Amino acid sequence: MSIPSTPRAAAPSSSTPATSSAGAGAPHRRGSLGPVGLVLAGGVSVQFGGALAVTLMPRAGALGVVALRLLVAAVVLLLVCRPRLRGHSRTDWGTVVVFGVTMAAMNGLFYQALDRIPLGPAVTLEVLGPLALSVLASRRAVNLVWAALALAGVFLLGGGDFGGLDLAGVAFALGAGAMWAAYIVFSARTGRRFPHADGLALAMAVGALVFLPLGIAESGARLADPVTFALGAGVALLSSVLPYTLELLALRRLPAPTFAILMSLEPAIAATAGFLVLGQSLSVPQALAVTLVVAASMGAVRTQVRRRGGAPGSGPGAGPGPEAASGQ
Repeated sequence: MSIPSTPRAAAPSSSTPATSSAGAGAPHRRGSLGPVGLVLAGGVSVQFGGALAVTLMPRAGALGVVALRLLVAAVVLLLVCRPRLRGHSRTDWGTVVVFGVTMAAMNGLFYQALDRIPLGPAVTLEVLGPLALSVLASRRAVNLVWAALALAGVFLLGGGDFGGLDLAGVAFALGAGAMWAAYIVFSARTGRRFPHADGLALAMAVGALVFLPLGIAESGARLADPVTFALGAGVALLSSVLPYTLELLALRRLPAPTFAILMSLEPAIAATAGFLVLGQSLSVPQALAVTLVVAASMGAVRTQVRRRGGAPGSGPGAGPGPEAASGQ
């Protein structure tokens, strides 16, 4: 989910409709697996970045990891995008500041969750935020089915009462999901007000400035350790810079609705990364829970696409742009 994650049923940035319409026929052309592969590679990068972050937490703490990730990602994006600072209204700056604060809150809550519960369940709970936004935006009876599937998944994930998961970790993951839903809304607004990825770069800088004091307060001089900083840079590249780039390239040839459905696979990818990197295996009920939430997310996205006549819209839940998709 962060610029996630992660994961991530989201609203598009300003570039999404144009790229989507241009690529509407892409899945029917030879070589259409190219953009699909880019999206999947971005998802794998995000979730393995999350797994790397978990291994870094003993060295830098959860807040320290978030501070390093946001700081490095902000520096890279500012250098690459070189956003223009003049010529923006107070409303423009207000939007990008709220976007940056929301991004910081989403990442902070998610990494607090990762410090307490496994990666797969954390992403599964987090994705409920975008899923709820998509269901509410659609207002169709069929979405009750997707909501029921998601709730069944949550019930299975908690073993009926969440006795097998740290309750604070569950609360942090749900909070991150709520912030992800807000992130989606402000990602779309920022995309309409700033060209290219300028708004994202500025928002990332805001998020880094907000979170850096928290990271320093928790970890202090440990953040300056060369190994810790290098690992933090790796988390930033895997979880933010690389997936954003891959998803941006994919959206030039891939319809946004297809993109959104692919992003619904994030919980399953997260569970795989957690198993391979961290040895976090899921029980049979937890694996079924992840499957149900993935199915609910895909179903909600497809319902939105049919409601809009197959074209991505500009409202919540229509289809993700790169900013929203990488929010985790």
